[in-house]
Amino acid sequence: LSSKAKLAGLVMACLVLGVLPPFYSSYWITLFTQMLIYAIAAMSLDVLLGYTGLTSFGHAGFFGCAAYVVAVMVTRYKIGFFTCFVSGVGLATFIGAIFGLLVAHASGVGFLMITLALGMCLWGLAFRWVNMTGGDNGISGIVRPDLGLPIALKNPLTYYYFVLVIFIIVVILLFIIVRSPFGHSLKGIRESESRMKVLGYHTWLHKYLSYVVASAFAGVAGVLWAYFDGFVSPYNMDLTASIEIILMVILGGPGTLIGPALGSCIIVFLKNFISAYTQRWLLIVGTIYIFTILYAPQGLMNLLRDWIRGGEKKVEPEVKGV
Repeated sequence: LSSKAKLAGLVMACLVLGVLPPFYSSYWITLFTQMLIYAIAAMSLDVLLGYTGLTSFGHAGFFGCAAYVVAVMVTRYKIGFFTCFVSGVGLATFIGAIFGLLVAHASGVGFLMITLALGMCLWGLAFRWVNMTGGDNGISGIVRPDLGLPIALKNPLTYYYFVLVIFIIVVILLFIIVRSPFGHSLKGIRESESRMKVLGYHTWLHKYLSYVVASAFAGVAGVLWAYFDGFVSPYNMDLTASIEIILMVILGGPGTLIGPALGSCIIVFLKNFISAYTQRWLLIVGTIYIFTILYAPQGLMNLLRDWIRGGEKKVEPEVKGV
């Protein structure tokens, strides 16, 4: 995108996310908080799907594990936010490091099926370990943290800005990662893993690290979600939850980071708006996804980028040779 388009997008984002929320109703503040949390989850998956070319069907498992850590530590042991945050992200990262040893050697359909099986294992553990997770009933009563600030995070607007700050930090960290030599090597693996091997890159290690990084940032989203919703259940980490995150990435545009964040906003809005009128909102979202694949297979962000570039080429003056 051109510098003018980037500047216009940044200004609009600052207005919508930073300046105008105090004027929103409580419904829209809640909706925007959900969007930011799922944007973190979608961007974490984009490290795998968009930059490494690996589709994970168990990504919501890390999201749910971190959320369960917060739920158990807050409701049973009354532990503070920072300990819960580190523990939740730490467990998600640890599980990602263990699972990564099993999946990093695979690619394509093999990777997809292994991650699906591992994700279902986590879901089954949460569903069956009733003494710890509450089983199908989940865990409720998660109180938002008190960080010693003059304004309590129990206020929806205050918690929204708290999530926004963490979202900005995550965006900065992810941009640093994907634009580093490590991030460029992930793109090389996505395009041709065999070529990267010939060039001397340890592709297994790169895929393993990308999987661990993705699981860590999914854990961040899970921690924020537990405090936001106040309730965690196995449905936060089942197959449907993982597919929703994949749809966010594909709809917004894989390999862009900002695209998955945009996709999360669209999916969360449709989920809340359409489900108020019908229980078959997944059918409508699936239809939108089909049209996206047909008319914008690279996602909305890449479609917008191509459209802007096409417009810039049209206004360029024709240069004749001398």
